[in-house]
Amino acid sequence: MPGSVDELLAVFDLESIEDGLFRAQPPPTLMQRVFGGQVLGQALLAASRTVPPERSAHSLHAYFLVGGDPAVPIVYDVENLRDGRSFSARRVAVRQHGRHIFYLTASFQIPEVGPEHQDLAPDVPLPHDCPTLAQSMANTRDGTSTAVLAAEFAALDVRYAGSSAPGGALADPAHPALARIWMKAGGRLPDDDTLHRCVLTYMSDLTLLHASLVPHPMDIDATQRASIDHAMWFHRPFRADEWLLYDQVSPFAGGARGLAIGRIFDANGSLVATAVQEGLIRPGAGLH
Repeated sequence: MPGSVDELLAVFDLESIEDGLFRAQPPPTLMQRVFGGQVLGQALLAASRTVPPERSAHSLHAYFLVGGDPAVPIVYDVENLRDGRSFSARRVAVRQHGRHIFYLTASFQIPEVGPEHQDLAPDVPLPHDCPTLAQSMANTRDGTSTAVLAAEFAALDVRYAGSSAPGGALADPAHPALARIWMKAGGRLPDDDTLHRCVLTYMSDLTLLHASLVPHPMDIDATQRASIDHAMWFHRPFRADEWLLYDQVSPFAGGARGLAIGRIFDANGSLVATAVQEGLIRPGAGLH
């Protein structure tokens, strides 16, 4: 996975094969399947390439069908569902080895004004007062897997801001599964609103499912985890290279699945996006 911002930008350098058809080359990785955030972000970018530039993505809904092969290119086939006066809709079929591995539907809107309100951002420590994600997970993963995690996502700066794990600062009987992180790209990104939305989409898949495991003392490396679906809504403009607070809560886990909701605030407390994901959390089965 990307070890620098330049390598992260290369992930979003899609090759245009023909109208509505794009191809992404695989980045180097030690992972045995494609990172879900990579497919999410690339699919959103492919869809964005086919809409008028004044229309920005405001929502996406996606299903992961099959784990992607990290050693071969991925093909993104964009279908134009509708172009209305204010909204555009696209569906992206993602293929490898001649079969579909992922579907995404995205909606785009021209800028408009209307009533506004939002939840308040929670009170959390500042990013530089928080340990890195790898440091925070050192007690729940073996040394090798922690080092791999840090290397795979070296292009991002992710800080652990607390959770409701046993003994955690956010322990709350009403909400047993809470987790908060600060996150951003590890360097400056170009001034491209579409790119920032795609990078945030990429980052949104990094820890959301893990929120479902917070109250459960399980061996993470011996638990099968996989994203099943992912939805996202973009509320306000933001920069993915500036600190964003990911406030995550899992209201339910059961049947070997966990549901998690993430509110994403900028450093000024503005709610800029919301993500929801359901994923597989099958204990004792190993990662593959």
